[in-house]
Amino acid sequence: MQIIRKRAYARAGLIGNPSDGYHGRTISIIVKNFWAQVTLYEWDEIELLPSQEDQSRFRSIHELVQDVQLHGYYGGLRLVKATIRKFADYCYRHGHRLHDRNFSIRYESSIPRQVGLAGSSAIIVATLRCLMEFYGVEIPRHVLPSLALSVETEELGIAAGLQDRVIQVYEGMVYMDFTREKMRRDRGFWCGQYEPMDPALLPPVYLAYTLDTSEPTERVHNNLRARYEQGDPKVLQTMEELAAITLEAKEALLRQDAQRLAELINRNYDLRESICTILPHHAEMVRRAREVGASAHFAGSGGAILGTYTDPSMYQRLETAMEKIHCRVLRPIIV
Repeated sequence: MQIIRKRAYARAGLIGNPSDGYHGRTISIIVKNFWAQVTLYEWDEIELLPSQEDQSRFRSIHELVQDVQLHGYYGGLRLVKATIRKFADYCYRHGHRLHDRNFSIRYESSIPRQVGLAGSSAIIVATLRCLMEFYGVEIPRHVLPSLALSVETEELGIAAGLQDRVIQVYEGMVYMDFTREKMRRDRGFWCGQYEPMDPALLPPVYLAYTLDTSEPTERVHNNLRARYEQGDPKVLQTMEELAAITLEAKEALLRQDAQRLAELINRNYDLRESICTILPHHAEMVRRAREVGASAHFAGSGGAILGTYTDPSMYQRLETAMEKIHCRVLRPIIV
């Protein structure tokens, strides 16, 4: 029996968040410390197997409440189902004939939930990789992130941008340009300009995330999307500045100017704070990181921060500071 296993990893936005969904620019890194894995094998009928996140039986009402706090009202099964639907639609539109063999599919994930590390899109990308191999379908690499994004935006109505899917498809470190002049249509999808960068250009980088309950991405972004579409001048100006500092950060990386990169990372958070409501616990993470001398901003929608530090002593102080507010610190595995 052929067994197909594919992984997609967590990701962290280095700079530019959250401008990817607003014609901006971003730089992201892959975080191989955490992953989503999808397993697919031939079966008599199409079968989607739930994981622990899709739990529907509980020992008490208190256990149900805790599960909702940790995982929200939705597990990953809806993501797998919606991905299969979108993959099939893509194949029908582009003339890929699908064989009539069926499959069983399941997923598992080690990516911390609801802290902005792109756990949902990792499940989608890993599922697409399994389906592509099972059916022998090649999807261009620059198109695959847009197909993955459409699963959430079109099928599930979740506000999201391309950044997460791009870095999970390309891996490593990637500079992404989503400005209007760089966006183009290919196979019915809008795609940006994606430029892989050498992770060796990075100074020491840390990732910290809360071990407490956070909020789903869609809750964080929905109001911002409405304000952008209504032409809120503050939001429009901030997105333009986020795009500008990302371009400057790219140049700082190329000349390995760690100090300027740290300043831009801090500026990223300050800009975001000016247009978004920040949960007090998440703001405290940034404040404590800066107090020990590290740079800090949100790695995604909130609940995890990313930044640079100078030496092992600063990293130890950072660990101590974060432990006091129930947060874990690690060094991202990029390569």
